[in-house]
Amino acid sequence: MINLAESIFLEDEIWKGFVNRFYCVALKRETKGKIRYGQQHYDYDKGVLSFTAPNQVQQLDLQNMECGSGYLLIFHPDFLLQHTLANSIHHYGFFDYAVNEALHLSAEEEDDLITILHKIDKECQHIDKHTQEIILTQIESLLKYANRFYERQFLTRKNNNSALLTRFEQLIDDYFNSDIQGLLTVQYIAAQMNLSPNYLSDLLRVHTGQNTQQHIHEKLIAKAKEKLSTTSLSVSEIAYALGFEHAQSFSTLFKKKTNLSPLEFRQAFN
Repeated sequence: MINLAESIFLEDEIWKGFVNRFYCVALKRETKGKIRYGQQHYDYDKGVLSFTAPNQVQQLDLQNMECGSGYLLIFHPDFLLQHTLANSIHHYGFFDYAVNEALHLSAEEEDDLITILHKIDKECQHIDKHTQEIILTQIESLLKYANRFYERQFLTRKNNNSALLTRFEQLIDDYFNSDIQGLLTVQYIAAQMNLSPNYLSDLLRVHTGQNTQQHIHEKLIAKAKEKLSTTSLSVSEIAYALGFEHAQSFSTLFKKKTNLSPLEFRQAFN
């Protein structure tokens, strides 16, 4: 646990590019400067809670860095071994969120998280055989709170998110109406919207109950039904037109979603 108010970053070439081997949870207040994480930047000019996963290249802009105040919780993946968190931590998508998707906290939310961080810090000062289990329980609580707060952020930004949802639907429609080759992917849509794939899926799940892949499949099946019912194209031709390399893959997905094969659907429609 690092108290940022008591920390100083010394100039060193290492900050220009290094691989972090740890999970990091940073609650930063009044911090100025930018940190490059993967292919994105975190901008800490406003107080935010951010999460970074192990084995990502990071870069600090020390010339414009002011630590401000806050806390940095760092733990190695091995610390989670033999605990349920070793598996469940992969379900928290915010470790893969990009720069403009960090969590902005209300004062009450910040207090809740600081209380947990203080408990973790206290345990680190008085280590015994119970310490690891207690710290892991606190980390798990922190992640669950963060999950709740992200859902709140999605909902309180409803107007902005409404515009995002409209753009999302338009991008899918445009893709299927274009001559672009290949299957539409979550990564493509997220990149077009300047969002990380996990953030987009979580946003959609909160507002619609479906993740990005489910939306894509829904649109794809609707387009397939349209072609099966209004054209004389073969199943293979429709599959290739929708981006599938193999017609069998298309038929398998179609039957999974409709309980009918493409030919059965066409015959039933006729």
